[in-house]
Amino acid sequence: MATFDEIYKRLLDANMQGKSEEEIEKIRREREGLSELDCLLYPEKQPVIWKFSNCECSPKEQRACADECAFGAISPNREDGIKIDPRVCVGCCACVERCKDKRLTASRDIMAVLKALRQEREGLVYALIAPAFLGQFEEEVTPGKLRSAFKKMGFDGMIEVALFADILTLKEALEFDHNILNESDYQLTSCCCPMWIAMIRKIYHELMPHVPGSVSPMVACGRTIKTLHPDAVTVFIGPCLAKKAEAREQDVAGAVDYVLTFEEVRDMFLSLGINPADMEESYKDHSSRAGRIYARSGGVSEAVKETVERLNPQRKITVHTQHADGVPACKAMIGSILAGEAKANFYEGMGCVGGCVGGPKAIIDREDGKKHVDEYGTGATYKTPIDNPYVVELLKRLGFETVESLLKESDIFTRRFQ
Repeated sequence: MATFDEIYKRLLDANMQGKSEEEIEKIRREREGLSELDCLLYPEKQPVIWKFSNCECSPKEQRACADECAFGAISPNREDGIKIDPRVCVGCCACVERCKDKRLTASRDIMAVLKALRQEREGLVYALIAPAFLGQFEEEVTPGKLRSAFKKMGFDGMIEVALFADILTLKEALEFDHNILNESDYQLTSCCCPMWIAMIRKIYHELMPHVPGSVSPMVACGRTIKTLHPDAVTVFIGPCLAKKAEAREQDVAGAVDYVLTFEEVRDMFLSLGINPADMEESYKDHSSRAGRIYARSGGVSEAVKETVERLNPQRKITVHTQHADGVPACKAMIGSILAGEAKANFYEGMGCVGGCVGGPKAIIDREDGKKHVDEYGTGATYKTPIDNPYVVELLKRLGFETVESLLKESDIFTRRFQ
């Protein structure tokens, strides 16, 4: 019986030869109703973590697996070993990495995206690339070459989500300046890591009043594209599996149609015979340093602090930041806040060690990823979103006449947590 990885490889190889439909039918004939195939073809109908066979672990091992989930999404199940509740799962990928028998698989959107690129359609298909992308596809792959590679693949354009990290930085800086008026108050950043915000919402919900209602840069980018081009298909690309779960959350669903990891995109390049390093340069510099450094731990804090200082240089209560990366460190930081030991007024949490560059589906080592992020940030033309004319121009196109109007609720940048 073919394994999931074997089916996956067969489809990718067939895709490169232009014979994917024939291979799909062949696989179906080999085993009628194959769940692995349906998951690959219709990932949007499946949970983020796929389980194709029953566990053979002891009850003690099953309990240990359940305890590994920081969000309580796993429970022992007599019939098939463990059960994962998709309503609770945030896609952190800890269970996939822990499963010694490799019975759990992270969802993959490749086949669905390839179909969207090839079928007759009315709208454009955009690649939304996360700020952690630099260096993931070989060091010589510049942003401009990567843009050309995506167009070769069939995308109509590549948009750097760092531009929307700029906008969310500005929004959170404005909210800090507007709301934090005494030494005892503080703000928890809400706009970057889905694991961090899920931790607050599901485990430490009493802290939600300190979380401004901001969407993530991914959602802001998707919503903006669909506002300007209602028929567009949006595909987010990053190192994070949790983004697949975030894209499906009820209050933000529809902004992003598919989520690919860097590993999936690498597989697509190989399948299509595309080498990004050989592509022509098509560089467009739209994001500031603030948006680019979101990809590493401490980047959001640094970006918001510098933007607040740029907004209001005479502010009496300065920004004192603290950040944590990795679930245990985030829990410890929240514990200190709840214990009344808060020493900062702006807190940033990242679910992965190192931040997004340490995501489970990153291709390169997180230290190398951090180095590339910092270098890309240093090379930005603008330091903060206040200085970035593209931010002001885009906001005006969306109906925001002033940057201060970001403080008002909007259908693009505001999140109404449920």
